[in-house]
Amino acid sequence: MASRLNPYISFDGDARQALEFYKEVLGGTLALNTFGESGMADSPEANQIMHGMLETPSGFTLMAADTPPGMKYTPGGNFSVSLSGDDDAELRGYWEKLSAGGTVAVPLEKQMWGDVFGMCTDRFGIPWMVNITETQA
Repeated sequence: MASRLNPYISFDGDARQALEFYKEVLGGTLALNTFGESGMADSPEANQIMHGMLETPSGFTLMAADTPPGMKYTPGGNFSVSLSGDDDAELRGYWEKLSAGGTVAVPLEKQMWGDVFGMCTDRFGIPWMVNITETQA
């Protein structure tokens, strides 16, 4: 297997809902493992996600988990998940779903560098950037 780089996002008890939402947005196959399945069946966190992975038909991989017991949850630092490419319809579809119920910092529109770009924070507090490359005629 080749090496890959992908985001791994921490949540505060709502990783399952977030990953199911991202599956609705991006499609793909979602695998979820709970703390209960990993030897913590009697803990209050038994149904929370110890590890989740979404692999999409477009080749995206997104991993996430709920913060483990005993660790402090720290909401995202200075990061964004970036989606980019030249498939206008696909990327606009992702944008519409990700920004719904969230906040838009930069509307998805043509920018001075020629691409269509937008920034939003989804309803789970995760920042996203979408860049649609202008196809050359």
